[in-house]
Amino acid sequence: MYPEDSIDNWHSGQGLCSATPEVDWSSWSWQLRNKVSTLSQLEEYLDLSESEKEGCQFADKKLSMAITPHFFNLIDFRDSSCPIRRQVIPSKEEKLVGNEELLDPVGEDAHSPVPGIVHRYPDRVLFLITDRCAAYCRYCTRSRMVSNAQDYNFHPELEQGLTYIEENQSVRDVLLSGGDPLLLSDRKLDYLLQRLKKIPHLEFIRIGSRIPVFLPQRITDDLANIFARHGPVWLSIHVNHPKECTLELKQACDKLALAGVPLGNQSVLLRGINDDLETMKSLVHRLLMMRVRPYYLYQCDLITGSSHLRSTISKGVEIIRGLRGHTSGYAIPQLVIDAPGGGGKVPINPEFVTKVTDDEIHLKNFQGKTFKYPLGKEMGTPCSRDSKELFDQILA
Repeated sequence: MYPEDSIDNWHSGQGLCSATPEVDWSSWSWQLRNKVSTLSQLEEYLDLSESEKEGCQFADKKLSMAITPHFFNLIDFRDSSCPIRRQVIPSKEEKLVGNEELLDPVGEDAHSPVPGIVHRYPDRVLFLITDRCAAYCRYCTRSRMVSNAQDYNFHPELEQGLTYIEENQSVRDVLLSGGDPLLLSDRKLDYLLQRLKKIPHLEFIRIGSRIPVFLPQRITDDLANIFARHGPVWLSIHVNHPKECTLELKQACDKLALAGVPLGNQSVLLRGINDDLETMKSLVHRLLMMRVRPYYLYQCDLITGSSHLRSTISKGVEIIRGLRGHTSGYAIPQLVIDAPGGGGKVPINPEFVTKVTDDEIHLKNFQGKTFKYPLGKEMGTPCSRDSKELFDQILA
């Protein structure tokens, strides 16, 4: 562990809002009412670049700007390249759209049989239950619809979505997303989870949320009790940088874990934000300290206006290779690309198999040393599989 990863060094407290009564600061509704959402609010605290000013003026046509006080406190106001700042403050680069970029980069709309349901995989559905978030990431895959800045006019049809799941017995797994599902009231979440738990063929309920990061005050005892009552409910949070791992987030994760909620993390690989080994190693170590299993590291989707934030695939592979053997196996996420146009998630791995013969497989470990493991022979029986076919399958 690096010294800066000690919990004693993690951010906590009210920062800029130190004069705010603690009862208000701890209220998730207060946090939402006091979001930073205008250019003039930003300029009270930051010397904005011309690119940022132009981005803020354009935001209401692409993806609204909103930053909770909790997350805004994490910005280093002296650093124009602060990794928190670059994730949530718009820039003029968002107006640049490359030929490869798409409004719907992972092809969700083409797999939507009813409003709010995306049914791409045979046994799983994505259930979009809101178009609002506590704060807006500038690389958002669903920027076409969340905040409705682009007049997408998405209106969740909760009953229609529930009926679809009830009537399709092949569905064993549902992922609640949006927007952010945890912005719904306790009453609505309680109702949704209750309905889903009553569906006989549904085995697995997941929620994807950035709320614990943007708004840890939302993780109340009442919410934890709802999850405990309807569990197991699996929760994937979204942390991209070690600075986001605050003491408040750790407390929220502790509360969720103790309520029986299995926790995973999904990060997006972002240029100049987390696309280096030491930053990612610090992040995954902090996640484990918060009872959160690093799950996915996403190559940034080809969303319109995201080229300035997209890192390279080779960087992602380099990071995974650098983690392997140098940290706990639990700490290593799976690098994936959500294939453009609706192909689903495809894993991308460093190459550790260097050669396959009729007799053995050649492996390269984290130190670059080569080892051999015998294939297909038992009690003198010759190799039962063609080595080229096996090699092709391993590399496929």
